[in-house]
Amino acid sequence: MMTMTKGSQSLMFAESPYVIGHGAVAGKKESEGPLGKKFDYVDDTNMFGEKTWEQAESSMQRMACRHAMENADVTPKDVRYLFGGDLLRQGVATSMGVEKMQIPMFGLFGACSTSGEALALSAMCVAAGYGDMILAVTSSHFGSAEKEFRFPLGYASQRPLSASWTVTGSGAFVVGRKKSHVRISGVTIGKIVDFGLKDSQNMGACMAPAACDTIVTNLKDFGREPEEYDRIITGDLGYVGQTILFDLMRKKGFNIRPNHADCGKLIFDQDSQDTHAGGSGCGCAAITLAAYILPKLESGEWKKVLFVPTGALMSTVSYNEGNSVPGIAHAIVLEHC
Repeated sequence: MMTMTKGSQSLMFAESPYVIGHGAVAGKKESEGPLGKKFDYVDDTNMFGEKTWEQAESSMQRMACRHAMENADVTPKDVRYLFGGDLLRQGVATSMGVEKMQIPMFGLFGACSTSGEALALSAMCVAAGYGDMILAVTSSHFGSAEKEFRFPLGYASQRPLSASWTVTGSGAFVVGRKKSHVRISGVTIGKIVDFGLKDSQNMGACMAPAACDTIVTNLKDFGREPEEYDRIITGDLGYVGQTILFDLMRKKGFNIRPNHADCGKLIFDQDSQDTHAGGSGCGCAAITLAAYILPKLESGEWKKVLFVPTGALMSTVSYNEGNSVPGIAHAIVLEHC
């Protein structure tokens, strides 16, 4: 396969890699939301047969990978490389989750944008001829993320209205040469964008500038207008971040309101589930893509989608030292075929 660089940050694949299989595993709260019946597996205990939240997250990754490979009719031996990541220190949810499959692995960290990073690298690997089958996986767990980044759940702290709810879920995707009904025709790799915001309880605001930068770059690199996409779907900006994104895009001369959606808004019902600004976490965009976006592309209901997972690049160390929260976003061009 051949690739072509486009503009400043994008690649167009002369022979597009395909999304051959996908799997989505979710927790109880996610199953009670609008997409609840679309997931491959749901655990109402959120523990997935394990004793700790961290082990549960690893278990989710194994399940999601298994569903994706079964959907693609492949085995771990057929997969050349695995790109995976999560929100925990040193990516332990991924390393412990995929260990038994014994697939050569690249561990990633893109915060909540990790599904986009993994898909972009998978597509680039296949397009370059480095492997016929690549597996991309990511996850997050409400319990493990709150424990690491905010407060112990038993603390019962007050959550501001700008806060989002970390999704308990894992999404996995097999990308390869074998033809399917969805191809990855291009990618736009995002830059780190930092507007100096320091509020970790308002990640939508921290990530919206990066989403704007990547979407604008994609449109310019490919010479497209927003309406050429059936949907432009960001990762987890939620209600607060979406409003900011619209304002930033308008200042750049683009109106994406008519065809924009956000995974953080799609995953939960704001009125009945009390998730404040919406959903977030690595699993948010990943399971929304696997359970909701890809099926619409596979059926032909949507012909072309710009999938833009967004990430807030913070750690417990950076937050405790008073640093700002930079954002990043990666764009994946998905087309029905």
